[in-house]
Amino acid sequence: MAELSRRKLFSGQWRRPSNVQRPPWAREEALFISGCSRCRACIDACETGVLIAGGGGYPEIDFSRAECSFCRRCVSACDAGVFDAEADRPWRLQPSVSTRCLALQGVECRSCQDGCDTGAIRFRPRLGGIAQPVLTAAACSGCGACVAPCPTDAIALTRSENNE
Repeated sequence: MAELSRRKLFSGQWRRPSNVQRPPWAREEALFISGCSRCRACIDACETGVLIAGGGGYPEIDFSRAECSFCRRCVSACDAGVFDAEADRPWRLQPSVSTRCLALQGVECRSCQDGCDTGAIRFRPRLGGIAQPVLTAAACSGCGACVAPCPTDAIALTRSENNE
């Protein structure tokens, strides 16, 4: 659980970080927070262990631990109604690669591609240089399998309302 202190209050660290990802099929943030009882049923039901109790005890995704298999066990385990099981997509996450990427720094690495079953991350050869990562957002399921294998934490999945 998050530590509360005057220092965190005055520094603004009491706010929920913008990069927190809720479980798949979670309703919009305000509805999720107001309805979630923090019972941990969804966390305990998660088959891969990607769900954790985050800030305030609310469930969130930690892709550094595992990937999401979209098994829907979190949705089935929840009695609070904070999941939208009828939604077309589990979430709208967009992959991005930061400048910490080894390939972008001239070091051969394809760890993220190796973890991506959908082929959303590929490497384009460069004449006389190291192949560079190319992301295809439309192919990305948002499972997070590319995040944990990256040795420099260069891969991130962030919420996007624009990707179809």
